[in-house]
Amino acid sequence: MAKIEDYAFLSDTQTSALIGRDGSVDWLCFPRFDSGACFAALLGEAENGRWLFAPANEVKTTRRRYRGDTLILETEIETAGGVVRLIDFMPPRGENPDIVRIIEGLRGTVRMKMELIIRFEYGHVIPWVRKKHGGLEAIAGPDALILRTPVETRGENLTTVAEFDVTEGERVPFVLTWFASHEEPPRAIHPEHALEQTEKYWTSWAKKCGHEGPWREAVVRSLITLKGLTYAPTGGIVAAATTSLPEEIGGVRNWDYRYCWLRDATFTLVALIEAGYLEEACSWREWLLRAVAGSADQMQIMYGVRGERRLEEFEIDWLTGYENSRPVRIGNAATKQFQLDVYGEVLGSMYRAHRAGIESSELDWRLQAALLNFLESKWKEPDEGIWEVRGSRRQFTHSKMMAWVAFDRGVKLIEQCNCSGGEHLERWRKVRDEIHAQVCAQGYNAKKKAFTQFYGSEELDASLLMMPLVGFLPATDERVRNTIEAVERELMEGGFILRYRAQGNNVDGLPGTEGVFLLCTFWLADCLHLIGRTEDARTLFERLLALRNDLGLLSEQYDPHVKRQLGNFPQAFSHVALVNTARILSGEGISSRSA
Repeated sequence: MAKIEDYAFLSDTQTSALIGRDGSVDWLCFPRFDSGACFAALLGEAENGRWLFAPANEVKTTRRRYRGDTLILETEIETAGGVVRLIDFMPPRGENPDIVRIIEGLRGTVRMKMELIIRFEYGHVIPWVRKKHGGLEAIAGPDALILRTPVETRGENLTTVAEFDVTEGERVPFVLTWFASHEEPPRAIHPEHALEQTEKYWTSWAKKCGHEGPWREAVVRSLITLKGLTYAPTGGIVAAATTSLPEEIGGVRNWDYRYCWLRDATFTLVALIEAGYLEEACSWREWLLRAVAGSADQMQIMYGVRGERRLEEFEIDWLTGYENSRPVRIGNAATKQFQLDVYGEVLGSMYRAHRAGIESSELDWRLQAALLNFLESKWKEPDEGIWEVRGSRRQFTHSKMMAWVAFDRGVKLIEQCNCSGGEHLERWRKVRDEIHAQVCAQGYNAKKKAFTQFYGSEELDASLLMMPLVGFLPATDERVRNTIEAVERELMEGGFILRYRAQGNNVDGLPGTEGVFLLCTFWLADCLHLIGRTEDARTLFERLLALRNDLGLLSEQYDPHVKRQLGNFPQAFSHVALVNTARILSGEGISSRSA
């Protein structure tokens, strides 16, 4: 099975696909990010669905890249007989998603083979296949696909196969389109026109990037990836394109990330604002208002891409899991968790959006006031925290700090942005000050000389690196500096940072360990810069950039011992952190996260 970093990411801003170096689409969910996969080989075997193009003869070399600032993948494959280029993309679209694959002859003649194995519902349901409507249709339950190509195909062992020659200058197209099985398939698209329009779409979008400092290539690629993780019809932003890619190979820490976490989305929103993408920020804010509409005490930490609340978690037993990492999970039970920090992230992003010129409406302010009024009565309670532990609730220091952020930004929206709500101002100031005093008194361990994971503990937690980044205390404060240095000293593994020491720590309620957390390592680079260790920060940042695959993509975690990426892929959090750290080290400040 391919390594996680061996995959490329395609998106039409409604769903996505992962394609390996071998030319196989091993993961594809139609018609949405969180729909059932029709190609699920990523989490099982080839028999669970994939779409492969490969030379019939031995491959000498393979090279790949994205075409400019786009999500158009170009893979050049050289054989003894010649060279072909495989062009893969998903046109940004309306109702019916397509994945287009064009094989272009560059030199000589190459004999190609195609293998198309369609299995709906995460590799489980074998469709009924027939030739109709000018293509090959595959139908099962509510889902249908139609393959359109000039190449003659045939069926073998519940698989659609083809063999064909590609000569220099020739371009052979294949278009696979999803449609609802009770409807007629949509009109065929023109592959070459679709390619031209897709290139224009991404190139035009990327040109709007306002970052002109060092590392622009990495920043733009990360922003394109974040745009690719956005569900365009609603503005919702998913945490990653996949489910159940493991945090430990062979372990049980496998989660479904194809949903919209308020925390992840607010980080993404701020990164987009800083880069000049206010339209996306406005769309996300509208998504947020719709998703959390109702009583403030019913706000969830995550929603579906259209704002769905029910994301029940269940396990699939017919998939063996990525490299036998089980279980494979669909849905996410963390949706029912209570996490205080989310309130801080939401209020912080609202404040940042207002400062960027996105005016708050009366509806915006009513939401913010309702969230703060609810939080006023709940901030003293224990919660599951930023890392969504599946152990018991705790008085997590980071959670309390972010509750402070919520009230701080609420106060500033009144003081600096002329928002209504003056009747709450004095009361919220007092709550803000009370939280601050409590965190400083109970979150700091004088013996450890560091803020710790939860009140009364001696465990470190990398989430506390956020303290100077959100403005809770300055980096010059001795306690903050001590905490930064303690995290660097005790949570460093192979040159990168763990969230916390999972082994021997019963906080998260799970067996096994996990890789180093890329988001937290970016935070450490930010903090090193703030305490004057800029060269160390740049060295760490360059070390992180070196973890990207050849296409500039990052997953959630990394195993420094076997040197491979871990976790769901590509991960919004990792790319958001890359963008923010590049800004900080470029001298553009930390306004994205602090006051």
